[in-house]
Amino acid sequence: MSTILNSAPGTELLVTPEMVAERITRRGPTEAVELLESYPLELGVSALEKVNAALRWSVLRAMPEERRAAVLEAARPDLRPTWRRNLEYPENTIGSLMDAPIGVLHPETTIGEAIDELRGLVKRAFITYLFVTDESGKLVGVVVMRELLLGDRSQRLDEIMLRDPFFLTPETTLTDAMRSVLNRHYPVYPVCEPDGTLIGLVRGQTMFEVQAIEISAQAGSMVGVEKEERLSTPWPRSLKFRHPWLQLNLLTAFVAAAVVGIFQDTIDEIVVLAVFLPVLAGQSGNTGCQALAVALRGMTLGELRPGRERMLVLKEGLLGLLNGALVGLTAGAGMYFFARSQGNSDALLLGIIVAIAMTLSCVISGLSGALIPMTLKRLGADPATASSIFLTTATDVASMGIFLGLATALVR
Repeated sequence: MSTILNSAPGTELLVTPEMVAERITRRGPTEAVELLESYPLELGVSALEKVNAALRWSVLRAMPEERRAAVLEAARPDLRPTWRRNLEYPENTIGSLMDAPIGVLHPETTIGEAIDELRGLVKRAFITYLFVTDESGKLVGVVVMRELLLGDRSQRLDEIMLRDPFFLTPETTLTDAMRSVLNRHYPVYPVCEPDGTLIGLVRGQTMFEVQAIEISAQAGSMVGVEKEERLSTPWPRSLKFRHPWLQLNLLTAFVAAAVVGIFQDTIDEIVVLAVFLPVLAGQSGNTGCQALAVALRGMTLGELRPGRERMLVLKEGLLGLLNGALVGLTAGAGMYFFARSQGNSDALLLGIIVAIAMTLSCVISGLSGALIPMTLKRLGADPATASSIFLTTATDVASMGIFLGLATALVR
């Protein structure tokens, strides 16, 4: 349906569901809800039919309960049960991504009858496969268009269908589903209850789109940028999303500053130490970020299964030790020559301290990069959420504390 809106006195603007759907895709869920409130209910519902199930799920979840009920009631009768069922499942599960089943026929249906049925269905939906269910609604086969085209009109679907087809269950997480379909590449997957009852369909394109969005949002989540923030998000809402994390970052920065303050007398006595504080913090921070990136990638791809956490921690600790030792030799040599040029009589000892501090801080950084996202996940939080902020604090405190602590022992 299309709606004519008054855009200015004496002017009219034709707005189609496709236009509204395109605007929804450029907004976060909250902004999309506000946009839909400016249009008639029927137009908004028609627009939601045009977007993928994941976006529709997030927009419906963001709606006030009364508005959501009105939208669901206005939806087409064949879509309404699936939209309601979508909302029963958590985000990024197959149940939240599925569309209503369409092209569902019985085994005794002939090819001729199926083709006649298709003529009506293709006018309102894109049909890829026909799904064959028995009297109880259980999926027993799938018919591809090639077999339908080449078969005789009198043949029954149970003669040409692919039996025991692969299907996904609604509780399956997106990560697990992506792993299970990796070598299949079907355009559409049936969604069934564990007993085989067909309840929906999920398009491969939808799954890959959602996975791509999750991966693209990960970098922002690491520094406190909410996943739903888009380019079109108004600045007051962006401020609301970002500012609390910046306050947290400031608080953690005070912790690192307090460590430096504890050793202020040492810095005053050996001024050359101040030159190498950023070097240690930067190198250990990069080491931690490398470990963090690998850990988050493993979680996203489902590679970090229960029982493999210890292996990840040990690996990142070992890499931190080896990288820290190699970088520490270079940094220690740099400290030695710099301190010697300043006429410091303890240049060699300072170089050794830098090498030891670099090695130990890189070990701690590597361990932190692996442990922080796993800890957040165990606490029920998004592993990527502001993980970089916590990691920066851990690496700064460790590197500066170890370095200045060893130097203080030298002075005394």
